[in-house]
Amino acid sequence: DFAETMRREFEMSMMGELSYFLGLQIKQTPQGTFVHQTKYTKDLLRRFKMENCKPISTPIGSTAVLDPDEDGEAVDQKEYRSMIGSLLYLTASRPDIQFVVCLCARFQASPRASHRQAVKRIMRYLNHTLEFGIWYSTSSSICLSGYSNADFGGC
Repeated sequence: DFAETMRREFEMSMMGELSYFLGLQIKQTPQGTFVHQTKYTKDLLRRFKMENCKPISTPIGSTAVLDPDEDGEAVDQKEYRSMIGSLLYLTASRPDIQFVVCLCARFQASPRASHRQAVKRIMRYLNHTLEFGIWYSTSSSICLSGYSNADFGGC
C-alpha cells in the first residue's frame, strides 16, 4: 500500500538522517550527498536472471544500430516492457543509461530478439557498474531542489 510505504518513509526520516527513499539510497557526508540505486539494481538483475552475467564496460556498442527489425524473431512483449519499465525507473540515478534505455523503449510495441539483446547488454553494463550513482558535492554551486504538487491540509 502506497500510503503505508510513505508513512514508514516519513517515520524513518524523523528518526535521523535520510538514507533510503522510494528506492533511492542516499549517503550523506560532510563532502556531499551520493544518490544511488545499488539495491534496486541488484534486485533487477536477479528478477531477470542476469545477476551472474558477464559484466561489460559500455551499455551499447559503438557501432550498434537499433531499428524496427521487422524480419527478426518476435519476443515476449510483456517481459520486454517489464525490462524497459524497470530500467526507466533506474535512470533516476543513472543518467549514463538514459539514452540507450530510451532508444530500446521505442520498440515496446513489437520487440524483437535484437532489441532484447540490447536490453540484456544494458543489464550486463549495470552488473559492471553496480555502485554508480549521482554525487552532489557540497563545494559545488549546484543547488538541489525538490518540488511537489501535493496539497497537505490546504497549505
